[in-house]
Amino acid sequence: MTGGEINQRVIIQRASWIKEMLESLRDLPIQNLEDFIQSRHNAAAAESYLRRALEALFDLGRHILAKRFAQPVTGYKEIALGLIKNNVLPKKEGDLMRKVAGYRNRMVHYYQEITPEELQDICAHHLNELELLMNNLLEWVKRHNKE
Repeated sequence: MTGGEINQRVIIQRASWIKEMLESLRDLPIQNLEDFIQSRHNAAAAESYLRRALEALFDLGRHILAKRFAQPVTGYKEIALGLIKNNVLPKKEGDLMRKVAGYRNRMVHYYQEITPEELQDICAHHLNELELLMNNLLEWVKRHNKE
């Protein structure tokens, strides 16, 4: 497999999806635990929006690795490592992406362990980290896509 050009349509679609999911999370009563747990639908919605935002974030990273570096990675932690190795993300943000990968895997495979309290805490205090990762990936694409 050889590298190629990054598809701007894919980048725009994934980034738009991430932004939409983060906005949807912010529409929920995430700032106050009591408000959040009043309805069981809040936790279900938060889990779905968060998982979909994470998956789109990793799809963005996977696309960069596949198209620019000819690295067909599939595992989420492997994507994070590839982004670090190829200097797409600095080590600090790459390590954050690995941590996020672990959480996404936990959401999918150990969903029964995810509590409403945990979801509320993540949504109230860590959405900016997902935006940071997305913005770093978008900035990298902007700087390097024409090389």
